[in-house]
Amino acid sequence: MVTPLARVILVVLDGVGVGDAPDAAAYGDAGASSLEHCATAVGGLVLPEMGRLGLGNITPIHGTPPTSRAEGIFGRMIERSAGKDSTTGHWEITGVILTRPLPTYPQGFPADLVERFEQAIGRRVLGNVAASGTAIIQELGEEHMRTGCPIIYTSADSVFQVAAHEEIIPVEELYQICQIARNLLTGEHAVGRVIARPFTGKPGNFRRTSRRRDFSLAPPAPTLLDKLRAHGYDVIAIGKIEDLFAGRGITQSEHTGTNDEGMAAALRWIQHDFRGLLFVNLVECDQLWGHRRDPYGYARALQAIDRWIGTVRQQMRPDDVLFITGDHGVDPTAPGSDHTRECVPLLGYGKHLCANINLGTRSTFADLGATIAEAFHVGPLDTGNSFAALL
Repeated sequence: MVTPLARVILVVLDGVGVGDAPDAAAYGDAGASSLEHCATAVGGLVLPEMGRLGLGNITPIHGTPPTSRAEGIFGRMIERSAGKDSTTGHWEITGVILTRPLPTYPQGFPADLVERFEQAIGRRVLGNVAASGTAIIQELGEEHMRTGCPIIYTSADSVFQVAAHEEIIPVEELYQICQIARNLLTGEHAVGRVIARPFTGKPGNFRRTSRRRDFSLAPPAPTLLDKLRAHGYDVIAIGKIEDLFAGRGITQSEHTGTNDEGMAAALRWIQHDFRGLLFVNLVECDQLWGHRRDPYGYARALQAIDRWIGTVRQQMRPDDVLFITGDHGVDPTAPGSDHTRECVPLLGYGKHLCANINLGTRSTFADLGATIAEAFHVGPLDTGNSFAALL
């Protein structure tokens, strides 16, 4: 890649892993393998578009076999950062590696922190436990509707989540409450994300809505996005990308709540005359299906994405480059409901790129960001080894 690229489309399949990482046992995730186990559980997972790029060469997928004539480049990446959540994974892709995990609260948040939060928002709270988001609204939703107290909870990840019924606490007010929490959660309590979790429905039939919003920490060091913006490139964020980077390094964004919305938005942007990076997060394998341990929903989401990838390839310009990866695993057949510490897939395609290139196993997600930085001639990132020369 001697001539700088004009456009890169970077798609993150949230929660899609390709086998346990070398240190997975330390996270309780030995043997996890999101794609492989999903395919086995549903009796076969047919993903022809990503299969043509080489997805079946990365990990065993019943229904998507390996190919000796891959039309793209393929490999896998190991996470070096401590953690296994979206913030950590996306930051590492863009060149920031965390040597210490973000704080977690398996026993709930400290009483003094909760008290300060209650005083700041002028409401008492319910919950303050580590719990499944779908379960806790069924358990406490009725009391929340009666009292007006928001529900706070966490998970195995570094998150402070606030759930509220849209008819009791309007969504915009919920966002304000979450911004207050974000301002409080600093220093030793600087969690990766504060997440607004609006829901609707009646007791016994509560449903989370697509108006979730994440309030993330800003990355602690410059990212690929910062470098691209500083060099005058467009950085267009689709889905929760803007949230994960606290808006930094981004020139335009569309905050979509579903895969269909995100895929439609990305196709619209591909038809625009932007110059730079289109950064897309597709959330449903994680948010809707992986945490709920539903391999059938997980498979359907992947099949819809695969069809969309075919459309993306048709609409790409001759000098566009497409990269597809993940941010962590969430094996839909694993015990519990948390993320899984896995390697993530790495696929690439461009009409002027080499094909059938095996990139092997990369030692960090940051290799992808380093490659994009080199391709745009914006200088090296602090971490990661570019594989641009192989392309």
